[in-house]
Amino acid sequence: MDEKYDVVVIGGGPAGLSGALALSRARRRVLVVDSGRPRNAPAGHVHNYLGRESTPPAELLAIGREEVARYGGEFLAGEVVGAAPVDGGFRVDLADGGQVRARRLLVTTGLTDELPDVPGVRERWGTDVLHCPYCHGWEVRDRAIGILGGPLGVHAAGMWRQWSADVTLFRHTGPELTDDEREQLSARGIRVVEGEVAALESTDSRLSGVRLASGDVVAREAVVVAPRFTANSAVLRSLGLEAVEQEMLGAVVGAVVPSEPTGATAVPGVWVAGNVANLQAQVITSAAAGLNAGAQLNADLITEDTRLAVAAARSRAA
Repeated sequence: MDEKYDVVVIGGGPAGLSGALALSRARRRVLVVDSGRPRNAPAGHVHNYLGRESTPPAELLAIGREEVARYGGEFLAGEVVGAAPVDGGFRVDLADGGQVRARRLLVTTGLTDELPDVPGVRERWGTDVLHCPYCHGWEVRDRAIGILGGPLGVHAAGMWRQWSADVTLFRHTGPELTDDEREQLSARGIRVVEGEVAALESTDSRLSGVRLASGDVVAREAVVVAPRFTANSAVLRSLGLEAVEQEMLGAVVGAVVPSEPTGATAVPGVWVAGNVANLQAQVITSAAAGLNAGAQLNADLITEDTRLAVAAARSRAA
């Protein structure tokens, strides 16, 4: 393909589809390029999405794609490996050697969860190894929950205590607890287990416990981990945009690409939305950011269309 679109959306998750829907409804020619590897694929359902509560992630994306296509939006299955400014717009390079052209770019490539290097974590990720209480807390309410400690272990334990009275903090690689922290944990009935975690154990396809380096096993039905959230920013780096580290309570939790509230980046003509720009964005938050960016992109294109129309009119009158 060597065609020119008003906007090429890189990434077909909730942010990308929402932006593409707004732009398609604005009668823009839009192409969504998607690699087909959604971050939330391991999860069974989407939560906190008003009107779509408990919808399976793949079903939500299928609904979104059908809605975008209804208004003329186009789709291309593939991976974008880079982009570059050219002729007042952008060239988008695909992994298969193809290229497309765009007047503007909306990058919604999401992030990668860098999980702790503990056997069993990756295998159970998204089912009973979790990180977000608002995403999964209700589903594991009143169960035996373990917190794989790190710099934010105490904070996580206090959060998940809202959903269950049976919470255990495995200090693992976390810092030494202060007297105040131990008092707070004890007051809320949160048990502290010292020692490095060696692995997570499963029985009958379910998490059954946390095995310590000492060999002891503590029975748990769900385990909470704290991934490092790293923006999928390779395409943006090719345009000169670098991700910056983000901190929470003094600990680095990941990296995002800076942008204005509209989604506009430091490179004119390039917008971002979703987790690539906001580590804490849930599905509905990302969709809202995509809509916002799409509307701002359309306004920017209208400004350019007007400028070009005025120049053409002056040329004809000369």
